Amino acid sequence: MQVRKYTILSIASILVVLAVWSVVTYSNLIDPLFLPTPGGTLNALGEEIKEGIFFKDVGVSFYRILMGFVISTVFAVPIGMMMATSKAWQAVWEPLIGLIRYMPAVAFIPLSILWFGTSDLQKFFILFLGVFFQEVIMIADNCKTVNKSLVEVGHTLGFTKGEITRSIVFRAALPGMVDTFRTTWGWAWTYLVVAELVAASEGLGFRIMQAQRYLSTDRIVLGILVIGLFGLITDQLFAWLYRRMFPWKTLEKAKG
Repeated sequence: MQVRKYTILSIASILVVLAVWSVVTYSNLIDPLFLPTPGGTLNALGEEIKEGIFFKDVGVSFYRILMGFVISTVFAVPIGMMMATSKAWQAVWEPLIGLIRYMPAVAFIPLSILWFGTSDLQKFFILFLGVFFQEVIMIADNCKTVNKSLVEVGHTLGFTKGEITRSIVFRAALPGMVDTFRTTWGWAWTYLVVAELVAASEGLGFRIMQAQRYLSTDRIVLGILVIGLFGLITDQLFAWLYRRMFPWKTLEKAKG
């Protein structure tokens, strides 16, 4: 019953936003130059599909964000775990990460273009800067919340430090890590679009910037909505994955 109620409320909230959008645009309270109608946005979708650019842009952007996110995560997980379990590792990485993570990734775009041109490597670099350093800190925090008694049991059983990290800390912290991945995936979309706005010849961000030049507000709104829709879908996929992998955690949250 709770799931059904949640679903109804979620759908209702979207319908309310759609209704308000329709009222203010179809009644001409807002000029279409500033905000297109829902119908106008759908027409823009049809035009981009006919031009053969819509699915290409979606595919290119999704490939870039997936690769950038995977590269960041492959490095962030082991480094974050080691920071949580080794004082020496923490001393090496914490000042460096603390310094760089406050530097806005957007500020590196000119340098990234100089170093990598406008290739996909440039997009991956911006994604890495935007995601990796924040992700490391969050994963380290996930590992630090592991019950100390579990680690002590590992010592009692004669586990090596590496075995404790892999077999106890990693498994115990994995639910928190999946939540971290869900959060940082959303950040990755933001940094990808920023990179595509400045240095790209295809992709959703590039299409939004191109539409701005020609005052095609309907295509701007379309690009924003498509990004939001993909973000929502992938966010729900992470939530589903969490429920499938850690059903006991889901029950704990429900009781809490």
